[in-house]
Amino acid sequence: MPDKTTRRLLMVLAASLLLSSCSTSDRDRATRDPYPYWEQEAGVPEAADFMKVEMPAGATEASGAVQANPQEDIYLLSFVTDAQTAVRIAEDLGTEKPLRTKAVSLPPDRELFGHLGLPEPQTLKGARWAGVCPPCVKDHRRDSVQWIDVYVYDMAGGRARVYLHAF
Repeated sequence: MPDKTTRRLLMVLAASLLLSSCSTSDRDRATRDPYPYWEQEAGVPEAADFMKVEMPAGATEASGAVQANPQEDIYLLSFVTDAQTAVRIAEDLGTEKPLRTKAVSLPPDRELFGHLGLPEPQTLKGARWAGVCPPCVKDHRRDSVQWIDVYVYDMAGGRARVYLHAF
């Protein structure tokens, strides 16, 4: 029968082997992209397709991105259009409440629209917001979308920037 010190060493060795077998090697860690990360090839078409949003004719300054996450990817889409079209896009999402002005708030913990070179919409004074859960309002066009935030920020000349954030 092993003495007390030998038993302790065997227990420490067994625990070390068990822990190391459950962890990934540094080589594996280096080959994976850490979450979250921005999908390099994804942009306006991918974001618009996921949200089932048609880019309006005459829209300018369109930008989009996809942020990969372990559970739900985040899709961003923004463009400038006339103010009436911007409101129609928000209405087409099936929001239960109309666009409403929100108080200016701090930017999110992680950069979202900043990745596109844009200010975060919740930091813009006068930006109007609405949110919708497509499955909750039975919008079958968007079965794979859990939530969409839409912000409309009025600009000069009757134009407005639309910000769409979905997952």
